[in-house]
Amino acid sequence: MPDQTMQCPFPSNETRRLRAVYSYEILDTPPEVDFDTLTRIAAHVFNTPAAVIGLIDSDRLWFKSRLGLDAPQLDRQIAFCAHAIMRPDEPLVIEDLRNDHRFQGNPLVTEAPHLCFYAGAPLIDQQGFALGTIAVVDTQPRTFSEEQRALLHDLSTLVITALENRRRAGLLSNLALTDHLTGLANRAQFERTLIAEIAHARRTGELFCIFYMDLDGFKAINDTFGHAAGDEVLCEAARRITKQVRTEDLLARLGGDEFGLFMRQSIEDSAQSLAQRIVDAVSAPIALSNGNQASVGISVGIASYTEATDSMAALLAQADHALYAIKRKK
Repeated sequence: MPDQTMQCPFPSNETRRLRAVYSYEILDTPPEVDFDTLTRIAAHVFNTPAAVIGLIDSDRLWFKSRLGLDAPQLDRQIAFCAHAIMRPDEPLVIEDLRNDHRFQGNPLVTEAPHLCFYAGAPLIDQQGFALGTIAVVDTQPRTFSEEQRALLHDLSTLVITALENRRRAGLLSNLALTDHLTGLANRAQFERTLIAEIAHARRTGELFCIFYMDLDGFKAINDTFGHAAGDEVLCEAARRITKQVRTEDLLARLGGDEFGLFMRQSIEDSAQSLAQRIVDAVSAPIALSNGNQASVGISVGIASYTEATDSMAALLAQADHALYAIKRKK
């Protein structure tokens, strides 16, 4: 028979709650000063040997920040915080875990670290979902006043503020590195990737190549059907190229009708064969929303990194030269 003291409760909105947790893209990320500062404050204010900020995943409590505890995560079945999120409107305080039937058999109580006290305030996002908790624990029983409960709740609000600021910064960063029309990476992200990959290649000898691509006949689309149709063609070309490349490669719109691609070399998928697939895919007729049909081609210039490549600018110039050598032949 399962130990009744080890039954883990689940909120009725668990599926949506998990979706909310995942939307922050924070699970398994490295420590960050904003969160570590708050755990230090919590431990100091409440004079406890340990404090944590934890997010409740489907099967675990993962600690974004922890002070005084060694484990980076706990099985959800034994996590006190799994109980705290069941009542998101108030902190959960257990002044002596040994006297609470839910936790008497919990290994965190019966075995090291032999916890006796727990206080955790749920982290409630703007939609009302309980993402996790900020909590303090002690190996000694203790009392916890209403004033302390209110203060712990205030700290949970600060954690949510830090989470929201982190997500907002991530969204702004993504916007700065994304082409607004096609949703692809933009030139800034493409060049940032090349700088990093050149440094990586110099350390490891791992080769890569880049494509410079330019649509053929695109100006005629704008002149004949208008710029809205031109935007449709760019988006469709981006979609077709994306279907040809691997998820680990980086496709970018560099501006106008120019695209770039970073690709690590592989035996299974050589640069030349990929270039031909891209040409074939993009060259198929495109049905426009206005009922017309448009056709464009694409030219592909390829440049490979070698030990002689001394800079990103040199590699880009090599790819640009290869592109226009192809276009001159058409």
